[in-house]
Amino acid sequence: MRAALWFVALFGVAVASALLAGGNPSTVTVFWSPYRVDLSLNLVMLSLVVLFVMLHLAWRAMSALFELPHQARRWRLQQKERAMHAALLDALSELWSGRYVRAAKSAEKALALERLLASVRTADDAAPRHAHQLRAVSHLVAAESAHALRDHAARVSHLHAVMDMGRNAADEAVEETLEAAYLAAARWAMSDRDAPEAMRWLDGLRHGAARRMLALRMRLKAARLNQQHASALDTARLLAKHGAFSEAAGQSLLRELAVASLNEAHDSVQLQRAWDRLEPSERNQPDVVLHASQRMLKLSGEAAAVMPWLTPLWNRMVQQPESCSPAIRERVAQTLARALVLLPADPDWLASIDRARQTYPRWVELQYLAGMVCWHHALWGKAQQMLEQAAPQLAHADMQRQAWRTLAQLAEQKEDTARAQLCWKRAAEVAK
Repeated sequence: MRAALWFVALFGVAVASALLAGGNPSTVTVFWSPYRVDLSLNLVMLSLVVLFVMLHLAWRAMSALFELPHQARRWRLQQKERAMHAALLDALSELWSGRYVRAAKSAEKALALERLLASVRTADDAAPRHAHQLRAVSHLVAAESAHALRDHAARVSHLHAVMDMGRNAADEAVEETLEAAYLAAARWAMSDRDAPEAMRWLDGLRHGAARRMLALRMRLKAARLNQQHASALDTARLLAKHGAFSEAAGQSLLRELAVASLNEAHDSVQLQRAWDRLEPSERNQPDVVLHASQRMLKLSGEAAAVMPWLTPLWNRMVQQPESCSPAIRERVAQTLARALVLLPADPDWLASIDRARQTYPRWVELQYLAGMVCWHHALWGKAQQMLEQAAPQLAHADMQRQAWRTLAQLAEQKEDTARAQLCWKRAAEVAK
């Protein structure tokens, strides 16, 4: 449709021009004393058009002639710029392929070409796009190669060059490259096992960059290397919230860090404070509960403080037996036995343990626990019966040793010297 309209318009212009030129009797008279020249108006108009076209073409030709030196200069600058970009691409390819010496040389070549372009460029020459970012990336590639080659001086020199660019340039692209430099410096410090230095670089990041997954992963590694388990636990929680780990790996890591943060406590007050800082999901994990309880008993012997921690775990174990492995059941029984014998006799706990023993008669750890609690309640006969059944079957060395020691004490109370000596011997024979 558009082509048809153009053809119609062209035919209209042709018809109008033919009518004007064919039926135009006008003339133009030029007086140049003593001459007189009569010219057709159509000829004069045609001559003017031809003259205008010739002058325009001549002007264009002269402009192109005088522009040749500038075009040649721009072409040379463009070739240098292309060579600079090619050198940077070569440096990146060689860095990723592990050819660090060549990568450093290509990065230095890119920097040299960038300095050459900056020195020969005049005010009329257009600056290369992203020149500052290209220089910063070249410095980073050279620093990365120097780090791989264990050239500490060259690495520091290139890193300082990037830092100076970040202070002098306000370009957003340079800011992003500066963040990359901070992350790279933190990674290099971690490679050198210098956790405080890595944390210093990570603290220099902007708030948004500091919450990126890469930065959080390095902060977690630095905190663990620096034995800052509380800080590492907070970072691991944030990473798990963002889906940085699988569910199993995240729970395992959080459990490990929670236990490590509890180990940093040196008295019962610090341990209680560390326990309160844990999240509910972490306080529900059996390993964490048992470790906290055992550490509290070791630090202060305050059994009353650990019973609120152990009670939910005990209820879960007897109500949902599949939720606790045999190893967890052994630890629960051992820890409860240690705690209950330090407290006044509690008939409710005795009844609860006896019901669980009757419900799960094959759980030998419950027989041990029932025997220890019966011994604490001065039920000597029942305690002896439970412990004699449990002692030979217990797999945990400490529990088996404690069972034989308790049986020896019961025998001594009955003045059964031979039985007591036999039980003491069995306790001594338990392998550590």
